[in-house]
Amino acid sequence: MSGRIAQGALALDPDLLLRAYTVGVFPMADSRDAKSVYWVEPKTRAILPLDRFHLSKSLKKTLLSGCYETTANRDFAGVVRLCAESAANRPDTWINTQIEGAVQTLHAHGYAHSIETWRDGELVGGLYGISLGGAFFGESMVSRATDASKVALAHLVARLRVGRFTLLDCQFMTDHLASLGAVEISGAAYMALLDAAVGAAGMSGALPLASGNFGAFDGLPDALPASPVSVTVSGPTSAWRIVQALVQTS
Repeated sequence: MSGRIAQGALALDPDLLLRAYTVGVFPMADSRDAKSVYWVEPKTRAILPLDRFHLSKSLKKTLLSGCYETTANRDFAGVVRLCAESAANRPDTWINTQIEGAVQTLHAHGYAHSIETWRDGELVGGLYGISLGGAFFGESMVSRATDASKVALAHLVARLRVGRFTLLDCQFMTDHLASLGAVEISGAAYMALLDAAVGAAGMSGALPLASGNFGAFDGLPDALPASPVSVTVSGPTSAWRIVQALVQTS
């Protein structure tokens, strides 16, 4: 359940959007063509504990098969557009042009990030979200091929674990997220986690300083396992690094 707590037809200010995340609210629109947005504060919140991501045998096999390549921030605009497109199971979207424009600005300033899933050079899935302090606010994910969004989420969780983030906000619970380890918590419990992740500065008016390092994952060595098995995908992100980050203990 959620409540609409504000609405407006003006351009969505990126700075206002960041401050909204620090107090637990986020924008949505009624449709792609909607002229206004409203602010949502869910009564319960879905989060994915970073040490509880469910890496199934089938997903691990898909990651290591080399059928997909994943990247970070290679095509942020393309991921947002793909998330905003209509599909057979989702004829409309909550991402209107105001939201799209605001997150593009945040991406240009280093606050918004994307994970892309590619197959044979074609963008077939991915996700995007906002990073503040030790929190990552997942906004939307999309799949145009089997397991493409799961592969992107596995990459994201690995990246957040390596970067020492403490909160992955998924907003609303779905069966898809639950199968990957997401849990639903109360609004009060969420605010406690949020306060810890963004710090007192975020609550007092100043935007929180970065504490999670979204780029730390890129500095990991591409070490291979001892067994003579091919386990890497072609491209800048190694599937082996993703799997290792997901299975290692904290």
